[in-house]
Amino acid sequence: TPEFEKLERQLKQVAYLVAGVFFHLYDERDGQERNFYFQSGLATLIKHLNKNKLLIHPDPILIHKVWDEVDVEVAIQYNDSFAENVESFANVVPTTEGGSHLTGFSISLTRAINDYARKIEALKEKDENLTGEDVKEGLTAVISIKMDSDRIQFESQTKEKLGNAEVQPIVAQVVNEGLDMFFEENPQDGRRILEKVM
Repeated sequence: TPEFEKLERQLKQVAYLVAGVFFHLYDERDGQERNFYFQSGLATLIKHLNKNKLLIHPDPILIHKVWDEVDVEVAIQYNDSFAENVESFANVVPTTEGGSHLTGFSISLTRAINDYARKIEALKEKDENLTGEDVKEGLTAVISIKMDSDRIQFESQTKEKLGNAEVQPIVAQVVNEGLDMFFEENPQDGRRILEKVM
């Protein structure tokens, strides 16, 4: 039934976003049941979003940090397509119109990739920076923030866009740090990602 399917989708989504939570869904009308449990949360969601795609690097880049009482969790993985597939959430609510967390992510992704390209001299001094469009080709990412529900502001009644201005620099800082560390520790994957976006 549509109600069962809707609930199934919602519970599965929450299970992805809150690692280690177990859901058992049982329909007393017809005995249908489903269980959802993902030990590695966003990593599992990224793998699901990227299934049947040729991956540029085998494991998703996982970034997780609590900053100024905002819990920021990000997963990134590139595939060989030219499409971009980015999903964002605030307090497990899908923010289909994005908002400040997505803006912070996009800015820092572009910055971190450019910084890395300059550092290893894949971009020379006279070369122009890669654009936001460049770094989104083949990108699959999930951005999930959690914060006190009293503080959270959505820009529309439908809660599809996060309005908290203070979240943008927090997400940008966390993602920037996380990517810098990833590139330093995984130079081969870093180079593969650069080859893809360049």
